[in-house]
Amino acid sequence: MGRLRVGILIFDGVEVLDFCGPFEVLSVTRLDEATRREQPSPFEVSLLAETDQPVVATGGLRVLADYQLANCPALDVLLVPGGWGTRREMNNHRLLEWIAQRAAQAQLLTSVCTGALLLGQAGLLDGKRATTHWQALSLMQQRFPNTRVEHNLQVVEDGNLLTSAGISAGIDLALRVVERYCGESVARATARYMEYPFPETNTRRMALSHS
Repeated sequence: MGRLRVGILIFDGVEVLDFCGPFEVLSVTRLDEATRREQPSPFEVSLLAETDQPVVATGGLRVLADYQLANCPALDVLLVPGGWGTRREMNNHRLLEWIAQRAAQAQLLTSVCTGALLLGQAGLLDGKRATTHWQALSLMQQRFPNTRVEHNLQVVEDGNLLTSAGISAGIDLALRVVERYCGESVARATARYMEYPFPETNTRRMALSHS
C-alpha cells in the first residue's frame, strides 16, 4: 500500500505525550521487522500548527510544526491531542472550522485525551461514542449532551472516529490505527519494538474512583 499521511495538530499548551506518543508509534511502525533500517514507516507523520511560530507545549517544550493550517496537504488520518491549551482553543473558531473541514476529508479522525473536547466543540461528536481524560469526563458530558461518554474504555472506536483516554492512552490509540491499516501482527511488533506492552484488553487503566 502507499504511505498514509497522518497529521498531528499541535498548539500552545498541548500535552507532550499526547502528540509525541502517537508520533513515535506511527513513525517507528514497519511492515517487515527484518528490513526495519532499510524501509520507512507506512505512515508519513507530520505536525500541524496554526502558524509558523514555535509551539510551546506543557513543560516548556518548544516545537516547530511541519505545516500550517493554510498549507497542510490532504490527510488520511487527523489526530487531535489534548492538554490545557484545549480550553483556549475551544474558542478558536478558525481552528475548529479547519478541524471540521479536514475531518470530513480524512479516512480516520482521532483524538487523545482532551483533544476530544475540540472535536466536540467542532460538532463532530454528536450522536457518537467517545472518551477523554478521566478528569474531563464530566465536562465532556456537560458540554456535549448528545455524545455517549464512555467511562471505562481506554480507546473508543465509533466508525471512523477514534478517541482515547488521557496522555499515555494515545500510544494505545495509535496502535489501534496501526492495527486497522496494517494488521494485528504489525501492531504487536511495533509495541514490542517500543518495549511497550501491547494492550490485551480495552479496559481503562486508570481507576475512576476519584473522578
